[in-house]
Amino acid sequence: MLTTKVITFSNYIDGEWKEAVSGKTFDSINPANTSEVVGTFQASNEEDVKLAIEAASQAFPSWAATAPSKRAAILNKAASLLEQDADKLAEELTREEGKHVKDAKNEVLRSAQTLRYYAVEGQSFTGETFPNDDPNMNVSTEREPLGVISVITPWNFPVSIPARKIAPALITGNTVVFKPSSDTPLIALRLVEALHNAGIPKGVINFVTGKSSDVGDLLVTHPAIKAVTFTGSTAAGEDIHQKSSFTTRTQMELGGKNPIIVMDDADVELAATLTINGGFSLTGQACTGTSRVIVLKEVKEAYVQKLVEKTSQLKIGNGFEEGVKIGPLANEKQLKTVLKYIEYGKQDGAELVYGGEQLTEGEFGKGFYVTPAIFTNVSPDHRIAKEEIFGPVVAVIEAENYEEAIRIANDVEYGLSASIVTNNLKIAHQFTKEIQAGTVKVNRTTTGNLINAPFGGLKKSSTSTFRESGRVGLEFFTQVKTVYIGY
Repeated sequence: MLTTKVITFSNYIDGEWKEAVSGKTFDSINPANTSEVVGTFQASNEEDVKLAIEAASQAFPSWAATAPSKRAAILNKAASLLEQDADKLAEELTREEGKHVKDAKNEVLRSAQTLRYYAVEGQSFTGETFPNDDPNMNVSTEREPLGVISVITPWNFPVSIPARKIAPALITGNTVVFKPSSDTPLIALRLVEALHNAGIPKGVINFVTGKSSDVGDLLVTHPAIKAVTFTGSTAAGEDIHQKSSFTTRTQMELGGKNPIIVMDDADVELAATLTINGGFSLTGQACTGTSRVIVLKEVKEAYVQKLVEKTSQLKIGNGFEEGVKIGPLANEKQLKTVLKYIEYGKQDGAELVYGGEQLTEGEFGKGFYVTPAIFTNVSPDHRIAKEEIFGPVVAVIEAENYEEAIRIANDVEYGLSASIVTNNLKIAHQFTKEIQAGTVKVNRTTTGNLINAPFGGLKKSSTSTFRESGRVGLEFFTQVKTVYIGY
């Protein structure tokens, strides 16, 4: 029997691929088949982080002085390399994270598009000139890079989230130390590899893998770090925010408990489709995923019936199989969390009308599989209605009217994304004003955001300081200097 040799991958520091100082490594496994090791990676510690930060600090002055067009050329070339290898990279992403290979390829191509977008936008991102009463004076602002940026990213979108952080950081003249999730280090490495092969100068981007407990604090507290951009859990984000110094800028994109409101005039088939696309796509592992459905009582029965019917038709399996809509959860910890919350739902008195079972037969027994769960008769104070689960679990909550629905929707600590299904323009407009969420949609899923539009949350879903994505995504990585010139 032929066996595939497991490759050991390195950190990338100061333009070179290097082993961790400790010599220790860890394995990344396939969540669809835990007997398969995707690759072996460096178990870095603070010594590796110090080397990466030092390299980024030394590279900063030269990179900040590099012409914007040259920075843009590197981003564009890296984008081309991602596009050329999209099929191969998609396969690696699926083996590492579990999402369907078509979704994986779309993510790789979206990441390339993000690099190209910021290559253009970054060349026109500048300051302002201000009128003043002195005819012999010019007053203007300049936007300058901050310095060394820590980029810390999660496993659910392991290349597109890093791309939307790293691209604006680089195009504005900053240098980067990048730590990906230990569940998905390979596709993150491929992004760095593309930048390396595109000719990025040494030290401008540095890449270290390992546990956050071993490397995380120094990525946040080192005096050379001028900003930290992080996507992950709210608890981790709060910890980073508290540990950062007074002069370190932070950008946190955190948890969500995203609702979709189904009004009494809604097309229940559309509402069910939007719920499934938002709640069960990517196995429910999107920060903007639909986890609560607040449905008016007049259409609740018809809606739930349609939701169960459509969910029962979803194919579960390996991301390489044709027609699969739900893959494995990304890791064992996530599987245990999802199963725990399914039990919470039952204990709290909600009715499990579909799914919620771990799959262990045959090929399923090799991976982290669970059937999507639908709960009805959920109270707004149930744990499954208030706490982030990050898996394919949907809680259906009944409301008497729009006023009660919007009150329930807002009665959580998160405010990332929200949607409403209605044909009533007045209600739709009212919803966009009254919902407490950073991303608001009408007759669309709670998931998904444009590359060229701002993205971020309210309340505990974000630090509510700087938005990601779009042109405003460049602001976080620059500081404003006001210049008065008399002559």
